[in-house]
Amino acid sequence: MKKLISLLLLGVTLSASAQKHNCEHGKACANCENPYKHYTQQLPFQMPEVSAPTFPDRQVNLKDFGAVGDGITLNTDAFAKAIDQLSRQGGGRLLVPAGVWFTGPIELKSNINLHLEVGAVILFSGDENLYKIIKTSFEGLDTRRCQSPLTANGCENIAITGRGVIDGNGQYWRPVKKAKVTAAQWKEVCDRPGGVKVRDDYWVPSQGYADAEKNADMNVVKANSEAEWNSYKRFLRPVMISLVGCKNVLLQGVIFQNSPAWNIHPLMCENVIIDNVLARNPSYAQNGDALDLESCKNALIVNSKFDAGDDGICIKSGKDKDGRLRGKPCENVVVDGCTVFAGHGGFVVGSEMSGGVRNILVKSCQFLGTDVGLRFKSTRGRGGIVENIFIRNISMTDIKTDAITFNMYYGGKSVAEMLADGDNPDNTTKMPVTEETPIFRNIDIQDIVCNGAGRAMEFNGLPEMPIRNINLKNIVIKAKKDAEFTNYENVTKENVNITIE
Repeated sequence: MKKLISLLLLGVTLSASAQKHNCEHGKACANCENPYKHYTQQLPFQMPEVSAPTFPDRQVNLKDFGAVGDGITLNTDAFAKAIDQLSRQGGGRLLVPAGVWFTGPIELKSNINLHLEVGAVILFSGDENLYKIIKTSFEGLDTRRCQSPLTANGCENIAITGRGVIDGNGQYWRPVKKAKVTAAQWKEVCDRPGGVKVRDDYWVPSQGYADAEKNADMNVVKANSEAEWNSYKRFLRPVMISLVGCKNVLLQGVIFQNSPAWNIHPLMCENVIIDNVLARNPSYAQNGDALDLESCKNALIVNSKFDAGDDGICIKSGKDKDGRLRGKPCENVVVDGCTVFAGHGGFVVGSEMSGGVRNILVKSCQFLGTDVGLRFKSTRGRGGIVENIFIRNISMTDIKTDAITFNMYYGGKSVAEMLADGDNPDNTTKMPVTEETPIFRNIDIQDIVCNGAGRAMEFNGLPEMPIRNINLKNIVIKAKKDAEFTNYENVTKENVNITIE
C-alpha cells in the first residue's frame, strides 16, 4: 500500500511537471512561471520583466460567423462580426481553422487572441478599394496611407498566435526593379494588368502610382484633393501588420509574408513579445522590411526568423522634425536567438532614429547572406541619440558588403546600391551642430564571427559629430577588404582579427 501511494504521489508530481513544461509557450497558467522572465535578467541596463498577455477562457470559431475558407469568398464581415462579439463578451480567442480565408482589412480589439490553426491562411485582398486612406506614420513621418491589412490601434492585451500564415498579397502594391528579378519574373511582372513600365528597368502597379512617385519625397507624397489622394492609392501601400499605441502584445508562431510595404510594424507600443515567428518577403520586395520596431518600450524579439527584401530586424523612432516632436525613443529591447536571411541588414538601427534609441541587447543571432550584418545608419537632419547598444555572440556568413557599418550619410539606398553607384559623400566639411545632428555613442560589440564579407567594417561619421565610444572585442572577420574608419573618437579594439581573402 505504501508503495502504491508513493507511485500515485510520483504520478501527480510528474503530471504537474509535465503541465508546467508542456503548457502553451508564453501562456500564463497556475503551474507555470513567466517563460520570458530570463530574457530581462542580468542585462547591461535596467529593464522590467515582460510577460505575455492572458485572455479569458472563451473561444469562437470564424466559421460560425459565415466565413468560408475557399480562397474566393470575401470574409471581411465575418472577421469583424467575430471580433465584435468577442470584444462585447470581454475577449478571448478567435479561432481561424484550416483553409484560405480571403478578406479585406481586419481590425483587432483589446483582449483578442487571433489564433491560426495549422493549415490556416489569412489572405488579404489586393483590391485597393477595400482600404481607406487614413492619417498615419510611414517611414517615420506623419502622412496619409492606405489602412493596413491588419491593424490594432490603442489596444491592450492582443495576440496573433498559432501555426498558420498571414499573406498581404503584396505583389498588387509593390513596384519592381528589373535588376532584382529573373528574366522570367520580369516578364510575369510586366504582363500584369494595369501596371506601367515607367522605365525599361522599372515597373509600377498603376499609372496613379507613377504619378504619385513623381511628386514624392522618400515615399511620402502630398495631394491637393481627395480625388487626387484616391488616384494615388497604389502608391500609398501600407505596412501589413500595424500595431499603434498598443500595450501587452504577443506575436507567436505565425508566418507573416508578402507584405505591401513593411511586414510587421509595432509603433509606440509597450510590452511587446515577438516569439518564434517567420517574417518573409521576396528578395526583390521594395521597402519590404521584415520587422520595424518603432518608438516602442520593453520588447522581446526572440527565436524568430526574418527573410526580407530590405532590412531584417530594424529599430526606429521617427524621422527628422516629426520624430523629434514625437519624442518617443525605442528603448529596452532584447533580440535573442534570431536568424536573418536575405535583406539589406541583419540587425539595423535607423535611419529614422530622431526620437532616440537606447538600451538594446542583441545576442546569439545569425545573419546568413544579408547585404550588411550590423547596420547603423542616419544622416544630417535626423537629430536623435543612439546609445547603450550591446551586441554579443553574432555569427555571420556570406555578407555581401560590410560586416559592421556606421554610415551617417544615408540617402535611401542599400550599401550595395551605394557602392554600385559609386556614392562618395563629403565627409570632411564640418556643419554646425544643432538639434538636427544625429549622435551615435556608447556601443559595445563583442564575440563576432563573420566568414565572408565584402568589407570588414566601415565607420563613416560626421566631422562635426564623430561616432564615439565604440568597443570592439573578440571579433574575427574574413573579408575582401579591410576596415575603414573616418570621423570617430574612442574606438577601442581588443582581439580584433581581420583576414583579407
